[in-house]
Amino acid sequence: MARDTDLEVALLCRGDKRAWDGFVARYAGAVRAAVLAVLRQAGRDASEAADLVQDVFLRLCKDEFRLLAQYDPARAAPATWLTLIARSMALDHLRRKQVARVPLEEAPESAVAVAPTEPVERLAIPPDLLSPRQALILAMLYEREMDPAEVAAALGIEVQTVRSMHHKALTKLRAFFGEERG
Repeated sequence: MARDTDLEVALLCRGDKRAWDGFVARYAGAVRAAVLAVLRQAGRDASEAADLVQDVFLRLCKDEFRLLAQYDPARAAPATWLTLIARSMALDHLRRKQVARVPLEEAPESAVAVAPTEPVERLAIPPDLLSPRQALILAMLYEREMDPAEVAAALGIEVQTVRSMHHKALTKLRAFFGEERG
C-alpha cells in the first residue's frame, strides 16, 4: 500500500494530469468536509468552501510540490493528512478574515493622520573623534540603515566586531557631546 502511495506521490510531483485528476476526485470530498466543519464551527456559511478546497490542492503544488513531497504514508493515510492540511488552511483563512479591514475613505482622519516631524539636525562630529572605521560603521548602520550582519559582510569582518566598534563609537560620542552640553 505504501509503495502505491509513493508511486502516486511521485506521479503527482511530476504534474501527471491523470494522477491529479484521480487524486482530486478521490480526496476532494474529505477536504471539503474538513473545510466545511471549520467554517460551520465558526458560524460561517459554505460559500467560501469551494475556494478553500481549491486552495488546498493548489498549496500541494506550490514551490515545486514541496508540501506534497513531504507526505509520509507511514505516518498517516492520505485522507487524514489532507484533512489536517484543509483544517489548518481553513483556520488560517478565518484568522485573516477576523482582521477588521476598513476602507481608507471610511477610516477616521485621526487614525490615518501622520504627525508632523521637525527637521532632523545633523550633529557635527569632529573629524578626529572617531576612527575612520568607526565612522564608516556608523554611516552604514544609521545612514544606509544596514543591520550589523550586512555591515559585517560588506566589510569582511565578524558581526561581533561591528557591534563592538559601534558601541565604542557611541561611547565616544556620548562622552564628547555630554561634555559639550554640560
